[in-house]
Amino acid sequence: MLIIDEINRGNVSRIFGELITLLEPSKRAGAHEALEVVLPYSKERFSVPRNVHLLGTMNTADRSLAGLDVALRRRFVFEELMPKPELLEGVSVSVGGISVSVGELLKVMNQRIEALLDREHTLGHAYFMPLRQSPTLSTLAHIFRQQVLPLLQEYFFDDWERIRWVLNDHRKKAAALTFVQASGPSFDALFGSDVQVPRHRQSCEPPRLSRRPIGLS
Repeated sequence: MLIIDEINRGNVSRIFGELITLLEPSKRAGAHEALEVVLPYSKERFSVPRNVHLLGTMNTADRSLAGLDVALRRRFVFEELMPKPELLEGVSVSVGGISVSVGELLKVMNQRIEALLDREHTLGHAYFMPLRQSPTLSTLAHIFRQQVLPLLQEYFFDDWERIRWVLNDHRKKAAALTFVQASGPSFDALFGSDVQVPRHRQSCEPPRLSRRPIGLS
């Protein structure tokens, strides 16, 4: 088996060249329509054996799948792999004395992301798998700070208002309980109350994840 990670990132047609035809089951060695090519350097004849399997992975969130032409698509079987919160069943983290289900946390966040964007931008369960071995607040904080928040910034183009919606910050009455907090002077202090400036443009600080409850509902 040959595994190619992020197969859609390269110019696949140029990478495979004549192998695109040889990959077809009917064109492999021993098949009724078997084909061979002459390798450019060794000048040896080459064909693809029947027992060789090609597995390519890709992330379709950035729409880079559009770069794969029809000739290549019909030679592969596409299988969609969506996040599986159930793999985090039983994993919980204690936050401020409250036990937070990591699987439920991921499920609800993905429901919000799907409502605001689409299902292809949902967060994978792999980000949270380290919590199976280390279900601590510090591990959860590291995941949010180093992986989840930068991804949300990219998805929402630094629209902090929508990021706060995903993190449920807009429902928290006390600013001290929020993940993302505004930093620097307020817009009113800079421009006065008469100037209408989109609030999502304001600079924000990443989540500190101190010992505070995480809101899901």
